[in-house]
Amino acid sequence: MSDEQLISFKDMCARFDVTPRTLRYYEYIELLRPFKEGRARFYGPREIARMTLILRGRRFGFSLEDIRQWLLIYEQKGSREQYEVWLEMADRQLGVLDQQISELQTARADLEALRETAAKALTGMS
Repeated sequence: MSDEQLISFKDMCARFDVTPRTLRYYEYIELLRPFKEGRARFYGPREIARMTLILRGRRFGFSLEDIRQWLLIYEQKGSREQYEVWLEMADRQLGVLDQQISELQTARADLEALRETAAKALTGMS
């Protein structure tokens, strides 16, 4: 791998807008495996792609263990079984997101009604 393909620890944090602690944690739990030279860490195209998938998975609400499974599927893509596992994971998470959306819509409606009640009470005090 040529040096042009590698980015530093600091550049990796900046590129993905993550803290050094987050990046070190992802390494600690072996989601990322940077090239190490002494104490310095460098990240190549594979690690950059994995970080993109990790952050995408976090945005979708997946746990780090789910993301670990997702990355295994990504690395070994192609088999029917792996796609079936991915579909199960995605379907499960879509259900979780739908539930969260429903709960947020209910909370928003409740807050809006309470706000209107308070606004009417304030108007009546004038």
